[in-house]
Amino acid sequence: MRHHIMNIKALLLSLSVLSVTSCIRETMPDNTPAGNFEALWEMMDQRYCFFDYKASEYGLDWNEVYVRYKPRISDNMSSEGLFEVLCEMLSELRDGHVNLYSSIDVGRNWSWYEAFPPNFYEHLQSNYLGTDYRIGGGLRYQILDDNVGYIYYSDFTGSLDDSYLNRALNYFSLCNGLIIDVRSNGGGYIFNIDKIVSRFIEEPVLCGYVCHKNGPGHSDFSDYAERWIEPATDQLRWNKPVAILSNRGCYSATNTFVSDMKALPQVCVIGDRTGGGGGIPSSFELPNGWSVRYSACPMLDSDRRQIEFGVEPDIRVDISDSDFARGVDTIIESARVWINSFLSK
Repeated sequence: MRHHIMNIKALLLSLSVLSVTSCIRETMPDNTPAGNFEALWEMMDQRYCFFDYKASEYGLDWNEVYVRYKPRISDNMSSEGLFEVLCEMLSELRDGHVNLYSSIDVGRNWSWYEAFPPNFYEHLQSNYLGTDYRIGGGLRYQILDDNVGYIYYSDFTGSLDDSYLNRALNYFSLCNGLIIDVRSNGGGYIFNIDKIVSRFIEEPVLCGYVCHKNGPGHSDFSDYAERWIEPATDQLRWNKPVAILSNRGCYSATNTFVSDMKALPQVCVIGDRTGGGGGIPSSFELPNGWSVRYSACPMLDSDRRQIEFGVEPDIRVDISDSDFARGVDTIIESARVWINSFLSK
């Protein structure tokens, strides 16, 4: 069973090669509004990885999108007008990993969090962290007054050296449980996921599955390969209860991290559904030099479920108006209750 394990680094290397070669065509479209429109629609049609899934989820029809947007393209339209139309077309995908980069602007879709309650407020969090919290490797952490450790990790893009994790876990060694708050963490390096998850397992854990496009058709994919995470060797590890705090602002690598941690028996995800972002991104270039980022490789959780539109919490909690008015973070308080109830079992 373990023979088919996906090497994420190898996958990313193959994607980088794909991004370089994807704009090499036998016949390059003209650098005209029509040529750029055709190039964008066709390259997305061949390389984007969620067409079948999103057709089933909300009826996305990429051919219908072409028919609807094509009449809006004209030879005399401005660059600004072309950029607007292309961005609107890409927004049909409802994907935060899809962007159009130009000197005009960056086209983006932030619907994964904009229409939902934030469920995270820094002024509430400061009531728990205080001002004497520790900082290291992107982590901010404190021991709460009920002897529960609290870590806030706001960004997966930073360098997370083993020494920072060792210091934090050693600091919490006498605590009853641990809260890892990743609310409003928009993602970053997937390599940091393995570094953190490896501190909470004693044996290899199957965390999910990943595959890649192997043809131009919407259903042309490789077999799904298993994603295993190995326990950290010769490093401090944690075997007490862990509460992961999530909200709609958890995206991309953070979305995957929440999914991976949710697979562990001593972990409970508390808060709101994550924002999603279940595809590993790649990119290509249009004839006019604009760059396009898109989801290239779908990732599933350990039960083979899509995580593109988010991961459901084990315990759904919103910050209540009454708690907000009192300076209390309902989600942190719910995590403290869960940890103490876990210990009493």
